[in-house]
Amino acid sequence: MSEDLTPETTPTQPLADRGSNRSQRPSSAEFVRFITSGWGPRPASTVARGAAADHTAARRSALSAEFPGERLVLPAGTYKPRSNDTDYRFRPHSAFAHLTGLGSEQEPDAVLVLHPVEDGTGDDGGGHRAVLYMRPLAGRDTEEFFSDSRSGEFWVGARPTLEDVETLTGIRTAHLDDLRDALAKDVGADGVQVRVVPDADEAIEELVEEIRSTEAAGQRDERLAEALSELRLVKDAHEIEQMRLAVDTTIEGFEKIVRALPDAVAHRRGERVIEGTFVGHARQEGNAVGYETIAAAGDHATTLHWIDNDGRVTPGELVLIDAGVEVDSLYTADVTRTLPVDGTFTEVQRRIYQAVLDAADAGFVAAVPGARFRDVHEAAMTVIAARLEEWGLLPVTAEEALLPENQHHRRWMVHGTSHHLGLDVHDCAVARAELYLDGVLEPGMVFTIEPGLYFKSDDLLVPQEYRGIGVRIEDDVLITADGNENLSAALPREPDAIEAWMAGLLGR
Repeated sequence: MSEDLTPETTPTQPLADRGSNRSQRPSSAEFVRFITSGWGPRPASTVARGAAADHTAARRSALSAEFPGERLVLPAGTYKPRSNDTDYRFRPHSAFAHLTGLGSEQEPDAVLVLHPVEDGTGDDGGGHRAVLYMRPLAGRDTEEFFSDSRSGEFWVGARPTLEDVETLTGIRTAHLDDLRDALAKDVGADGVQVRVVPDADEAIEELVEEIRSTEAAGQRDERLAEALSELRLVKDAHEIEQMRLAVDTTIEGFEKIVRALPDAVAHRRGERVIEGTFVGHARQEGNAVGYETIAAAGDHATTLHWIDNDGRVTPGELVLIDAGVEVDSLYTADVTRTLPVDGTFTEVQRRIYQAVLDAADAGFVAAVPGARFRDVHEAAMTVIAARLEEWGLLPVTAEEALLPENQHHRRWMVHGTSHHLGLDVHDCAVARAELYLDGVLEPGMVFTIEPGLYFKSDDLLVPQEYRGIGVRIEDDVLITADGNENLSAALPREPDAIEAWMAGLLGR
């Protein structure tokens, strides 16, 4: 007679252990002996000092000067589950990448720590000594070698050694197992204060909280995040070089998009054809896209962040494409062009496009050293309001619409004209307003200029011929000593130039 197993008596397997049910991975002692033996020597290391190493040292020194005597903890972050036991592709936290020079998929679970030292005895004579704690290459005699699907060599390839990372970054390295003791050293009521970058790695934040206990801890962490963001407001020479690469690679992607337009028109989800073309290019030539690509045809272009990209692409309409390649160093471009699907603007499309282009050009005129960041937006909005007044769409004059208490023109352009750009598509996001929105422009700043006009298909306040048309033009601008440089200028902006460019790419 079989045993009656009720729900109360049925043997249970912990949920955390059930992911291994599918693997059928051997675990016998003989298998372990066999798989960990018989391997040849590893090839000699060819790692050299990275191009970013000198620049990251200067960035760490600048951060060190803001937090004398404090321990600063900057996690790379860890994998994020996509579904069940599969992960999203790893991307390190931007602050970690900025201060180490490690990009792409380097280095999950690593933590950069700036340890306070006596004045003058730190790196480059400063007040901190940087140490990068990481999980190094596991020996082939370890279980990790063959069984760990996240970090084992059989699964993801060989990890770098501590020595290789130290050579590449110019930063001292240590095993991740040493992190807890290193963070706790000299911490106390009257000892070293510890700050950790918030929202980068939950496990590291919890570890830091175990070590310290003060009411002001959260505020200190926010100040660190703020300082790291503000450190990126002005780009150094290496960052500008990477931004140029990201923009140039993005322009190549736009060229591929134009060549793919006939296929997009023929497909029931032509917007996906555009998106797929660009995403494939970004993976081939860089790390990935810097953000979800917007491929918005027809009325979809009036939805500012349209990323469903499941609509048709129809001749006679416009398609708004907002896309940027993130290169291996994680710097990204952010470029938008609004193109006539069949290569030729209609009279109404050209009228709206020209208004947006004029607004963008006004923004460029305002983007000079000594001006304020907000001046760029105000210059563009002055043009937008004037054009809407000319078309009879405003209930007041353009001058009245521009007053802070009115803003009628913003019905058709609700977003801002500019945002800083770099490691994040919306870079420096937690910088203080007085340094961002009210900040004074200076050489080395990189940001977008992207006015637009969006007339939804059900907007009864505009003429029928305008409805369902959305236009945005976005370029990436570098502030120089005597003005600015349009990093994306090689991508045509003028309507005639766009038509000629498209005709050439399509062989017409």
